[in-house]
Amino acid sequence: MDFNDADLIVKYSHSISELAKKTKENVIDPSFYEKYDVKRGLRDKNGKGVLCGLTEISEVTAWETIDGKRTPVNGTLCYRGYNVKDLVGGCISDNRFGFEETVYLLLFGSLPQKRDLEEFSEMLAEFRVLPKNFVRDVIMKSPSKDMMNMLARCVLNLYSYDPDPDNISIPNVLRQCLGLIAQLPMISAYSYRAYRYYNTNDGSLVIHKPVSEYSTAQNILHVLRKDNQFTDLEAKVLDVCLTLHAEHGGGNASTFATHLATSTGTDTYSSTAVSLGSLKGPKHGGANIKVMQMFENIKENVGKRTESNIYDYVRKILDKKAFDRTGLIYGIGHAVYTLSDPRAEILKVYAGKLAIEKGREDEFRLYDTVARAACEIISENKNINKPVTPNVDFYSGFVYSMLNLPEELFTPLFAIARIAGWSAHRIEELVSGGKIIRPAYECVLPRRAYKPIERR
Repeated sequence: MDFNDADLIVKYSHSISELAKKTKENVIDPSFYEKYDVKRGLRDKNGKGVLCGLTEISEVTAWETIDGKRTPVNGTLCYRGYNVKDLVGGCISDNRFGFEETVYLLLFGSLPQKRDLEEFSEMLAEFRVLPKNFVRDVIMKSPSKDMMNMLARCVLNLYSYDPDPDNISIPNVLRQCLGLIAQLPMISAYSYRAYRYYNTNDGSLVIHKPVSEYSTAQNILHVLRKDNQFTDLEAKVLDVCLTLHAEHGGGNASTFATHLATSTGTDTYSSTAVSLGSLKGPKHGGANIKVMQMFENIKENVGKRTESNIYDYVRKILDKKAFDRTGLIYGIGHAVYTLSDPRAEILKVYAGKLAIEKGREDEFRLYDTVARAACEIISENKNINKPVTPNVDFYSGFVYSMLNLPEELFTPLFAIARIAGWSAHRIEELVSGGKIIRPAYECVLPRRAYKPIERR
C-alpha cells in the first residue's frame, strides 16, 4: 500500500508521541554543567566566549580591562581592523554603495582602490547570472514556503552545475564563493516570486533580470518590485543593512558552522548549506521576525501610546503575562555587546531617516520608547551579569518593513549579506586551519550491562 506523508503522520502520530516522551526522560542534570566545568554554548556564566580560534577577518569588542577589572564599554565592530562606522560613513559621505567594497575588504584584507572596486563590481555582475535553466528546473518546479530551506536546496543544486565542485584549492573556492555572493540575492528573489505564484492568491509571476550597473542593494529592490522602482534612500539604507550584517566575528553560530564544516574538507556548497541551516534558527537569523511580531502585539494592546502605558506593557511581557509569555523582549540584549551594539546604533539613524520618508515617525518613536523601557526594566529587575542594549535585530525588521520587503525574506537578507563573511572565514580556515574541529563532550551516563531482548 502506498502512503503519502499525510497518511504516515496520521498512522504513526500516537506512536511517535509516546516515543517522544522517552526522549524527555533523558534530561541531563543541570548541576553537572558546573560539576564538569562545561561552558554551555562555549560561553561562561558571565557571557565571555571560550577562545577556540584565531582570525584576522573581524573583531567584536564590548569589554576592556580597566584598573585590572573587566569593564563593559560601548561596542565596536571592525572588519579587517577598520571600524564599521567609518566604513559606512565613508561610503555615505561619498554618496556611493558600500556592500561591494565590504565584500572586497573581507575577502582580500585591504580596501580596494577605485579601479580595483570597479573591476570587482563588474565581476560580481557577471557572476549574478544563474546557470542556464536553473530558475526553471530548480526554483520554479519545486517552490517552498520557507525561503531559507529553498536557499539551502538551491545552493546544494549549484554543486551539480559546477564543473569542478570538490576542488578546495583557494582559487577554485574563491570562484565558488564569488558566485554564491552574487547569486544568493537572485535565488532569494526568484524563490519568493515562485512561492507567491504557486501558494498565494497573487496570480502574477514576475521574474526580472539583474541590471549589471546596479549594486547588490539596488538589484534586490529591482528584481523584487513589479515596477522595478525604488528611491535612492531606500537603496542606500538597504546597502547599509547588508554592510552591517556582512560579518560578525568567527564565533557566531553560522560562521562557526562554516569553520566546522570547512575543517572537514567538504565542498563549498555543502559548507554554505550548513551555515544557512544554522542561520535559519530564530535564536540567530530569524530574531527580527520575532521583534516584528512583538511590536504588532504591542500596537494591538497599548491603546494610548503614552510612555507610562508602554512601560507597563513591557513589564507585562517581561513578567510572562503578555505577547508569547516567554518573558523575552526580542531584539534586546546580545551575547557579546554590553553598553551598545554599534550595528543597532547605525541602523537606528537610518531607520529614523526612512521613517520620515515613509511617514512612520510615530512607529519609530514607539521603537525608541520600548528600547528604553526594556533596558531600564531588565537592568532593574533581572539577575544579569552585564548591561543590556538593543541589538541589530531590534531595528532591521522595521527597516525591511518600511522597504516593503516581505517577511519571508527577512532571514534570507541576512544570508545574502553574511555569505561575504562566511566566504572569508572558509578561505581563512583552508589557508590557516588544517585540523578538523572536534570539541569534547563528557558523557555523564554510567555504564550499563546489556540484557538480551527476551529479558528486558
